[in-house]
Amino acid sequence: MAQIAGRQVGPRGFGLMNFTWRSDPVPDEQAFDTMRAALANDMNFWNGGEFYGTPEVNSMTLLKRYFEKYPEDSDKVVLSIKGGLRADLVPDGSPENIRRSLDFTLEKLGGRKVDVFECARRDPNVPLATTFGVIEKEYIKTGKVGGICLSEVSAATIHEAAKITTIAGVEVELSLFSTDVLSNGVAAACAEHDIPLIAYSPLGRGMLTGRFQSAADIPTTDIRHHLPRFQPENFETNLQLVRQVEDLAAKKGCTPAQLALGWLNSLSRRPGMPTIIPIPGSTTVDRVVENAKLVDLTDEEMAEIDATLAKFEVAGSRYGEGHPINT
Repeated sequence: MAQIAGRQVGPRGFGLMNFTWRSDPVPDEQAFDTMRAALANDMNFWNGGEFYGTPEVNSMTLLKRYFEKYPEDSDKVVLSIKGGLRADLVPDGSPENIRRSLDFTLEKLGGRKVDVFECARRDPNVPLATTFGVIEKEYIKTGKVGGICLSEVSAATIHEAAKITTIAGVEVELSLFSTDVLSNGVAAACAEHDIPLIAYSPLGRGMLTGRFQSAADIPTTDIRHHLPRFQPENFETNLQLVRQVEDLAAKKGCTPAQLALGWLNSLSRRPGMPTIIPIPGSTTVDRVVENAKLVDLTDEEMAEIDATLAKFEVAGSRYGEGHPINT
């Protein structure tokens, strides 16, 4: 168990993006069943975003409806919401936009506290102290927000932020497909400051589940069509890692997704590593139950994965050109 903003969270979190950031939002009945299954499996750290969906249908409106139906669950969930972007998804850490983002979030939630708020990207034009100051003085001290997280930041930003305020967590992309933070100082900085690392897309945006066997399997309206790693010229190369993960999972007697999440679980126990909380997204109860199963990997199995990763080079970058990451 880990602590985020003074609250206990389970070894797995739960991502809400897949419910509302799509052309066909998941019906409430299915979404609620899936969310209840996550909570029943100790996946109580729920991660959403102001911009996951439209102003009318988003993470907060879904959560508001859920907590209205299941008010007893509200205190069980540790809620993390990303915001701080303008309407054109450009980072804006100014006091005016932080107030707008948080007021919008809290209003859509129906007044429910945001346990952790994180700017989705750092605004290079506004000092961290200015952004944090607004959150602390106007929202944390008034009980509307519990703590501050960082998202997609560099090691230098983590060190800088830790000197200004208490950082509850750092959200980054981390999976067998995305291991940059293990070598660029981000994981080491989190460990140094005892900050949990929150791993989004821990299943390689679905690739590591075996869901996609070719680029043609990706729905035409899916965001993956805009990501370099899912382009036809890169897909077949990246599928090679999926095949190796499938082979390793078969030997372990688990699913590829369970192996990928087990790797993160075992990775966090290595010396010099921070606590890692994966937040896989799911839209069905069956997938939640699968992802919740904790698979322990032996040192020998971890060494085999290390060897596999050392020989494999992922084709394509995580995002398209010009997208701000690790700022």
